[in-house]
Amino acid sequence: MTQVLDLHLHSKYSRACSPQLTLENIAETCRAKGIDIISTADFTHPLWFKEISDKLEETNNSGLYQLKNSNCPTKFILGTEVSLVYKDKGKTRRLHLLIHAPSIQIVAKLNDKLNESFNLRSDGRPILGISAPLFCQLCFDISSDFIIYPAHIWTPWYAIFGSKSGYNSFTDCFEEYTNKIYAFETGLSSDPDMNSLVSALDNLTLLSSSDAHSLDNIGREATIMEFIGEPTYQKILDNIKNHQIVSTIEFYPEEGMYHFDGHADCHFSCTPSESTKLKGLCPKCGKPLIIGVSSRVAELSDRTKTKPLHNFQKTIELDKIIAQVLKVKSRKSVKVKKEYNRLISEFGSELNILLNVDLKKITPPLLAQAINNVRQGQLTISPGYDGVYGQIKIKLWD
Repeated sequence: MTQVLDLHLHSKYSRACSPQLTLENIAETCRAKGIDIISTADFTHPLWFKEISDKLEETNNSGLYQLKNSNCPTKFILGTEVSLVYKDKGKTRRLHLLIHAPSIQIVAKLNDKLNESFNLRSDGRPILGISAPLFCQLCFDISSDFIIYPAHIWTPWYAIFGSKSGYNSFTDCFEEYTNKIYAFETGLSSDPDMNSLVSALDNLTLLSSSDAHSLDNIGREATIMEFIGEPTYQKILDNIKNHQIVSTIEFYPEEGMYHFDGHADCHFSCTPSESTKLKGLCPKCGKPLIIGVSSRVAELSDRTKTKPLHNFQKTIELDKIIAQVLKVKSRKSVKVKKEYNRLISEFGSELNILLNVDLKKITPPLLAQAINNVRQGQLTISPGYDGVYGQIKIKLWD
């Protein structure tokens, strides 16, 4: 059985996230998107954890959950992101980790332990003043079946390899718990090709997820796994441990908001080589550039040829494609939503349309051509930098 997983998003209790991110809305959005298993997100937040406990029920002792009294097939895996901020080796470290748990009872024990020292109510993604090794110890003392791995590993501010507060190796970060970290998340600004240039990542499983802060962005990146029989938490853990990933669905990394180096205030961005020539300084104001993902990959890479850990396919969200075809500025417009719903009704799910559907069946022809060009990478991209998303234009007939 092939399943599509999105293991990283947020709830309505996370800062700068949509109030529409409820369990019911997330589940229905996954049905339209083509996501089979989604993270609950934010399970450390007391109010959200109560909703998880009240509204979800475990399916067949699998460690996966579904909405009670609902025919929606979406399954939930218990998950969250935490933000660790601490001093280590003379530097302030800021690190986002993704956590998955095998049961609501295990989550309750972790939350009780964290609540002794930290304010879990302040944000769905809590800020914890604890080091990565100590956090791992705290989790694994509760259950050896926690899954822990670093989120969006290259982004500047809150990532294991981030230019602003990160490390240069997993061992420096996780120390004695390094051998219990089985995976990493690419983040929107990198793809498997880029990560394959760093041989230190070879023994880890590459995962991609949406990090969605709104319903629209669920599934913009995802991971595809194969299961014998019905999926379970343990089978997901085993797949991650054993590098059993079928493929990933990827953002075009240039669209990510930290792909290039730059300075948003000055509307300036540049390639890693240009940044080196500038000695990392903005030519407009003289302040340091925010060193992005491409530069950090180049800095830590020890290969010149890409060799991805598994297959992957890049795409763009369907509503963005429709908006360009209709020449509408907003993906949220009524015209875009109407066309989106028509396509979902006809072809089942967004990911099926983007990746699989025979283009001859899609109308109007310009939309079919746009989807084909996204599949083929026939795009014009102005790369993102310093928190500014990249701009993608699809090459069309007119």
